[in-house]
Amino acid sequence: MSDTKEYMPWSPDLGVGLQEIDEQHKILINLINRLFNEAILKQSDRATIDSILNELVQYTIIHFSVEESLFRIFDYPDGDSHHQQHEKLKNEVIKIQNKFRNGATVDLELMQFLRKWLTQHIMIDDKKYTPFFLEKGFKSTWSKQRSWVGKIWDSIYLK
Repeated sequence: MSDTKEYMPWSPDLGVGLQEIDEQHKILINLINRLFNEAILKQSDRATIDSILNELVQYTIIHFSVEESLFRIFDYPDGDSHHQQHEKLKNEVIKIQNKFRNGATVDLELMQFLRKWLTQHIMIDDKKYTPFFLEKGFKSTWSKQRSWVGKIWDSIYLK
């Protein structure tokens, strides 16, 4: 029996209908689940928790950069307002990491905040761009097994 828990399970409701983006969202969800397991369930050492927080910050930046690149490529009309949402969320995650590094703990309230912001961002903001991208010719699925960002991420963090 595993001593890990899926704090934020992936569900089809969280899918935006674009495989590349959905795969990236799954990585973000996995990072939140890892943080929950290490910080809340296992109460791991601060170095382990900091490492996961760092991955969460870095991957959030990568994911938002990918989305914003697509906004520019396809001239997405709501790109600027979506970018502003990204900046707010990115700054919140960085603030969480900085507070942790200054002695704060990762508690259930923080975990609930992370789950809520990611869920709301996907369900409200990200789902808006799917029809636009599909209309512009972005393919909803790729023939490859794993997303390109996922492959790069794995090569960095799974050495």
